[in-house]
Formats: sequence, structure tokens, C-alpha cells
Amino acid sequence: MESHKTFLNAEWRHLAMLNYEVDASLLLRLLPDGTELDRFQNKVFVSMVGFRFLKTRILGLPIPFHSNFDEVNLRFYVRREHAGEIRRGVVFIREIVPRRAIAFVARTVYNENYVALPMAHQIRKTRDDGLTAEYRWRSSHWNAVRIAVQGDPALALDGSEEQFITEHYLGYAAQPDGGCVEYRVTHPAWRVWSARDAGFEGDVEGVYEKELAAVLRSTPASAFLAEGSAVAVMRGRRV
Repeated sequence: MESHKTFLNAEWRHLAMLNYEVDASLLLRLLPDGTELDRFQNKVFVSMVGFRFLKTRILGLPIPFHSNFDEVNLRFYVRREHAGEIRRGVVFIREIVPRRAIAFVARTVYNENYVALPMAHQIRKTRDDGLTAEYRWRSSHWNAVRIAVQGDPALALDGSEEQFITEHYLGYAAQPDGGCVEYRVTHPAWRVWSARDAGFEGDVEGVYEKELAAVLRSTPASAFLAEGSAVAVMRGRRV
């Protein structure tokens, strides 16, 4: 039975999403058991996502000094058939947070690939009715995801790439014994801004494998900023 018990509540805000088209062969060995790659218009994507994690509560309780923080993750998109239903989710290649305790909990509960590194962010309005967001982390040196948008956000159109990227509501995590854990993330549909400028700056071969680091040095196929919302992350179950 799918677990409907909530493990974590929070708000995810100002999600900067840089999306790169990749060859499927880069990801096949990373697929958790029972999943397959999900494609948009026959294209395979990885996304680098930076965002604010706010008002975090675990099992209903706030954790002192760990409620508000940044996260940057690299993820790709999968699907799994269950009882005639197509379930669409994400697999995280690496998730970066600023505190070791957060990384420890995520690794322990879901076996997600978290690492703790120094991080910083800047979100500001501009004089021309715009908004910029930047998320930085330091490995051997500082790296940054940045995006600039303008105007008002809007709900993603049905069948759009923005809807495909933002509306995968399951997470899948491979387990050390070869199994897979599935967990649900609930949130309303997000309003998004298309980017007028976006990019990644840095050298992440120490964080990601060489082939994926090369992908991130290329120009994103698309980029947008999602407004975000309150979210709930359910307890996982083996599948």
C-alpha cells in the first residue's frame, strides 16, 4: 500500500530550473529498479534546480536552526507502471544542502544522494518589474545557478514542457540492496516565469561525473522560475 503518512512539510520557493537535453545513455545505469526514462516529445532531460526550503517540519516538528535553507539538485525524469496506472516521478542524481544534519536525514530515510556544502542565495526584484534568483555553493570553488525573469507568472499550459518538468509528483531512490523506494510529494500546480536570461557558472566535476559536468557547461535547452508553494513529502515505501 502507498504511504499517505507525511514525513516532511515545508515551503519550496523561487525554484530556478535549468533544463538540459541529454542522450538517454547517460542516465540508463542510474535508473532505479522498476522505472524507465520519461520523455517529453521524445527528448530526455536533466534539470538543475535551485530553490529555498522554508518553514521545514519533520513529523510535524520544527528542527531548530534547520527550518530555512537552500537546496540545489540535479535530477531526471522517470515513469513506472503500477496496476495499470502510469506513475511519473524524478530521480535525484545529487542534492546539495548547507547543513550536514539535513543531508544525514535524507540519506538515512530515503537513501537520497545528499551532500552538505557551503551555500548562499540572492533573490531580488529589479527596477523593470523583473526578478532575479541566484543559488551558489562551494566545492573546490564557488558555483552558481542564476536566472532572470520579468512580468507576472502564469500556470503552465497543458502539455507544455513547463508542465512536464514541474508536475512529476513522485520520487524514486535506488537502495543499496538493489531495490527502490517510492515516495509522493504533494503540492498545487505552480505558476512559472519563462527566463529572459539563465545559466550555470562553475566547474562541478568534483560533484558530478565528467559526462554530466560537461552537459552543465552547455547552454540549457530551456529555463524558467517556478513560484513554488507549500509541499508535503510522504513516507517512502519499497516497490
